Amino acid sequence: MATALVPGSFNPIHLGHVRIIETVAATFDRVVVAAVGNPNKAPDPFTLDERRQLIADSLRHLPNVDTTTGSGLVVEVAREVGATAIVKGLRGVADFESEVQMAHMNLVMSGIPTMFVPTALEHGHLASSLIREIARLGGNVEAMVPSPVARALAEHARRS
Repeated sequence: MATALVPGSFNPIHLGHVRIIETVAATFDRVVVAAVGNPNKAPDPFTLDERRQLIADSLRHLPNVDTTTGSGLVVEVAREVGATAIVKGLRGVADFESEVQMAHMNLVMSGIPTMFVPTALEHGHLASSLIREIARLGGNVEAMVPSPVARALAEHARRS
């Protein structure tokens, strides 16, 4: 059984992520989407467990997709879930430059290859950091994120 690990900070998951995961789910027998901690990215607004739940709620329509969290090396998560490939989405050249270096390191450390899936043209502008900022300032992000995420962001903005 071919299993893909799709790791990311997913803070929050947006429609570009969903489209990539749908593509991966149509290609692999099993897909595990992992919300992973990234010390270089701001933790606000959601914890890893909250992100995992938002991912699960947003991907319920994909029966071969599971979710998990991770705070260490992506290759350790890949080993834990039995991944035969790591799959990363790319928005453009800047993403590729950083992701290909990580892919090479992950391959050396684990023997697990990384595959890249380009984002759909209509989602190339989406970035979780921008979505968080728009939501924090009271903007409408419903066209950018799955409905469970839009509700959670609105609730977070009301509490802040």
